[in-house]
Amino acid sequence: MMRAQSDWLAAADAAALSHGLASLAFFVLALLLISNWRARQNVRALLVACLATGGWATGTVVLVLLGQRTALAGDALELLRTLAWLVFLLLLIEPARSRLRLVLSGIALTALAPWLLSMASSWLALPLPARFIASVCRLLLAVLGMLLVEQWYRNTPPLKRWGIKFACLGVGGLFAYDFYLYSDALLFRAVNDDIWAARGIVDALCAPLLAISAARNPGWALGLSVSRQMLYRSAALLGSAIYLLAMAASAYYLRYFGGTWGSLMQMAYLGGAALLLAGVLFSGSLRAKLKVTINKHFYNAIFDYREEWLRFTRALSEDGPDLGERTIQAMAQLVESRAGALWILREQGQFAPAASWNWPPGTWSEPASGPLCQFLEARQWVIDVPDWVQNPDQYGGLPLPPALLALPDVWLLVPLMLHGQLFAFVALARPRTRIGLNWEIRDVLKIAGSQAASYLAHRESLVTLTVARQFDSFNRMSTFIVHDLKNLVFQLSLLLSNAEKHRANPAFQEDMLGTLDHSVQKMKTLLQKLARGEAPEAPAPLLLDGLLRQAVAAKASLAPAPCLEIVDGELTVLANRARLERVLGHLIQNAIEATASDGKVAVRLRRVQHTAVVELDDTGQGMSEQFIRERLFTPFDTTKTAGMGIGVFESREYLREVGGSLEVRSEPQVGTTFRVILPLHAA
Repeated sequence: MMRAQSDWLAAADAAALSHGLASLAFFVLALLLISNWRARQNVRALLVACLATGGWATGTVVLVLLGQRTALAGDALELLRTLAWLVFLLLLIEPARSRLRLVLSGIALTALAPWLLSMASSWLALPLPARFIASVCRLLLAVLGMLLVEQWYRNTPPLKRWGIKFACLGVGGLFAYDFYLYSDALLFRAVNDDIWAARGIVDALCAPLLAISAARNPGWALGLSVSRQMLYRSAALLGSAIYLLAMAASAYYLRYFGGTWGSLMQMAYLGGAALLLAGVLFSGSLRAKLKVTINKHFYNAIFDYREEWLRFTRALSEDGPDLGERTIQAMAQLVESRAGALWILREQGQFAPAASWNWPPGTWSEPASGPLCQFLEARQWVIDVPDWVQNPDQYGGLPLPPALLALPDVWLLVPLMLHGQLFAFVALARPRTRIGLNWEIRDVLKIAGSQAASYLAHRESLVTLTVARQFDSFNRMSTFIVHDLKNLVFQLSLLLSNAEKHRANPAFQEDMLGTLDHSVQKMKTLLQKLARGEAPEAPAPLLLDGLLRQAVAAKASLAPAPCLEIVDGELTVLANRARLERVLGHLIQNAIEATASDGKVAVRLRRVQHTAVVELDDTGQGMSEQFIRERLFTPFDTTKTAGMGIGVFESREYLREVGGSLEVRSEPQVGTTFRVILPLHAA
């Protein structure tokens, strides 16, 4: 008796688990449909049927756990579930067949009446064979459900059956299993516990079939979509479960007939089966075949375009220098290829190898004017190399390079077009599983190639721009150095011209030697930095009054000689001494050159709030507002015969670099005032 009780408990646990899976499956399907419950009548009917089935399965689990499997509540829930699916099927019959719908409804009511009577007799304890009558009624309703499914499929046009075939299998499976359950119960006068316990699992397996049809049929659910990844993983999980169940059954057989070695053989068999399953699941070829099979038999399109495009864009957008290899991998994943190589157009008019993946690096280049590149650019075809070997006339007698044909298992040549011109091309190896190259795959490869070409062109432009900026930085530095050398040459030339008049003057000789020493030291420092490629010295605290005295003293021999007025002394700023001296010296030099020898050039230092202001006033020819606005700070624009046009531009840029500014106010034939404004440095 205890063994019978333990068997009953095991069956109850299995039944609870089985119907729990059914409850989960149909409630998940109902959640997928819930967003469109207002869309159409068929959607509402399908949603109600799924909710009724999920409620019935949940109620069955509760009743089993309470030990009341044959309670009246269970019969009511099962009746509600059956009626919901019958109503759903009746609604799917075309309105033109209203007579057939009326007849079938009458049959359903005829079958329901005895069932309701049997439920009442069971509740009121009347002397009627309630269970027998209920089984007969349920059997009739199962037959009616299968008849409705058959009529639904038969009356659907052949071109539209693609959208309902899985639903017919799902709903038909529900009623077919009910027919099997209750026909067995009538035959043996009792419901088989094992068949009844497995009912939930069978119903749960029907839910994915309904989900697929709901996704295919826009008349049911406009927003439902069964993810290919979910279906792919579900198929792999279901296959693994079936495999493990089969292996467990075989292991049980070995244990049952193996005698003393039975347990050892069972464990060894299960361990080997698990290792074999792991090897199969990690097989790229098997995964590729499963994906192709699902795409071929479950979907009308080969690709899940949203997922593929997101994956492709994400692969190209990742950071890193290996864009070429990521491009090959992204293109290869579209067709399950396992290797590839990329060629990009270079400046020499050659398509040079740029990257490779699982192939040896390429060594051959293809000229842009060659027949292959001309064919790819003109036709924009995806060349199937095996098809080219068998049907060369279809490609107009196109010769393919021997080095390309020597690549292991070369399969496809995909052009990467940019603005109607061939920018690059990719060669791919044969896929892990056989794939028919149809128009859809060709179009996807060409569109993906165009997107990849834009990313590759952007990367090439960035590399070119980086090199150009490096050269520009070098040229700019050279220009500034030449400008400084020009100023030094000007000072030496002026010194040489004055030497003819004042060579006998001891004071002039002393000043000349000091100027020569200063110029030589400055040129040596400049050349050392240029040779070593040193960066400019970092800014440091600097007293402006001493720097201004030195800058004005360096121009004292010129005419008109600048005069210095220090209103506020001891003003400290943060700057590089040599560069700030060059800025001030250049501005003083410009003021002297723009002023007649009998004019005036004044340099004034003062404090304005938290800034130090250096004012340079001259009585020269001045500048117009238009000249200041359009030409003064434009590099390489000058009015001097030997000028370079970068002095004022360099001065303004450096002052901005240290947080200052340069202001100018001028009036033609009156004079000009430059104001150098620098933030004060707190000690």
